[in-house]
Amino acid sequence: MELLKERFKAKADAANAEIKDLLKEHGTKKIGEVSLAQVYQGMRGITGLVSETSLLDAQEGIRFRGYSIPELQEKLPKAKDGNEPLPEGLFYLMLMDELPNEEQVEFVTSTLQRRSHVPNHVFDMIDALPLTSHPMTMFVTGVMALQTESVFSREYAKGMNKKDYWHATFEDVLNLIARLPRIAAYIYRRKYKNSDHIHPDGMLDWAGNFAHMLGYESEDFKELMRLYMTIHADHEGGNVSAHTTHLVGSALSDPYLSFAAGMNGLAGPLHGLANQEVIKWIYEMQQELGTDLPAREEIAEYTKKTLAAGKVVPGYGHAVLRKTDPRFTAQMEFGKKHMPQDKLCRTVWNIYEMVPPILQSLGKIKNPWPNVDAHSGALLVHYGLVEYEFYTVLFGVSRALGVLASLCWDRALGLPLERPKSVTTKSVKLWLEGKEEIWD
Repeated sequence: MELLKERFKAKADAANAEIKDLLKEHGTKKIGEVSLAQVYQGMRGITGLVSETSLLDAQEGIRFRGYSIPELQEKLPKAKDGNEPLPEGLFYLMLMDELPNEEQVEFVTSTLQRRSHVPNHVFDMIDALPLTSHPMTMFVTGVMALQTESVFSREYAKGMNKKDYWHATFEDVLNLIARLPRIAAYIYRRKYKNSDHIHPDGMLDWAGNFAHMLGYESEDFKELMRLYMTIHADHEGGNVSAHTTHLVGSALSDPYLSFAAGMNGLAGPLHGLANQEVIKWIYEMQQELGTDLPAREEIAEYTKKTLAAGKVVPGYGHAVLRKTDPRFTAQMEFGKKHMPQDKLCRTVWNIYEMVPPILQSLGKIKNPWPNVDAHSGALLVHYGLVEYEFYTVLFGVSRALGVLASLCWDRALGLPLERPKSVTTKSVKLWLEGKEEIWD
C-alpha cells in the first residue's frame, strides 16, 4: 500500500506542476465561452444555472427575491411582541415571489405544525449511531431515514406524469421543512443533554418551537433563532449546499435524497462547517493569550501568526462578496442590542476591526471582510449553546428553506438533468496544440 501511495504522490506532484505551468501560460485562453483557468479553478464565476430564490451581489450582498436583509427585517411579519422576521415569511417570499402578509405567514406556520410528526424509526436510526458521531452525521442520517415518507418517490414508482413532478416535490418539501427542527433538536438533546428530549409546542412558530425543543425558553433566544433561520436560508444557487441539492434533484432524486446530499456538502470546512471553525480559532487564541478578552494588538499578532503558519482566519473572505457580509452586520446589530458587554461578542467585534487591514496588506485577498460565520457562534454561546459542533446543523435547518424552495421551482420549470462537459489535462494539451476540439 505504501508503494502505491508513493507512486501516486509522485504522479500527482508532476501533474500539479504541469497544470500550474499550463495555467501560467494559457490560463486566459477560452475553451468555448470560459477561460482555461476557470475550468481548473472550481468553475469560479461561470454562469451556468438558474436559481430563482435569491441573488448574491458582490457589493450589495444577498437579496432574497430582490429584498435585502435590512428590508426583510422591516417588511416580513414578526412573532407577537417580536422584532425579528419569521422565517416562514421568507420561505413564502422565496416560493411565491411576493411579500406575505401576517395571515399568509400564519397559514405557513400552521401548515408546518400539522406536518411536523417524525416517525419513530427516524429516531431509532439516529440512536443507532455512537454518541461520538458528529451532529451533521446524525442529521443527514435522520434525513435519509425520513426518506421512507417521500411522496415523490412513491408517486414516481407508480408512473407519475411529468406534469405532476412539482406537486409531489411540493408535498415532500413542506413535510421535510416541518420535520427538520424536530430531528435537529432530538440530535442536540441526545448528544449533549443525556437524551432528555423536549416535545414540540404546537402553539409556537417554526423557529420559536425549534428553540423550545433545543431547551432554550428565553424570548431573546427565540428571536435569535428567527433571525438566524432567516439570514442563513439561501445564498443563490452556486454555493456547495444549494448547487448539490439542485444537481442531485436534477436526476429526479426526491427532496429527501437531494437535501441530504446538499447537507453533506454543507458539512465541509470550506462551507457550513466554517462557523464551527471560527469559534475554535477564537477559543485557541484566548487559551494561548491567557485572556477571555484579548486586546486589539494581541488579536493582530495572533492573526499574523495564524497566517504565517499557512492557515486561514476562519470567517473571513467570501467567493463573491467584496464587502462586509450583511448577514454579519445583522448579527452584530443583534449582539449590540441584546448583549453589548458580552466578552466573546466584543472579541468578535475587535477581530472585525483588526483582521481586514492585515488581510488587505497581503495584497492577494480580494475580500478581506467577514462573512456570516464570523459572528453566529458568539451569539449562540451567549445564550448557553456552547456545543459548536452543532452549529452546522442549525445552518442546515435554515438552508432547507432556500434550497427546497428552489427545488420546487426546478420541478415546476421542468429543468433538465445537469450534465456539464469535463475534459482531461491530456485533451487540454492537445487542444492547445491545435490537434483537438474539446468544448462540444
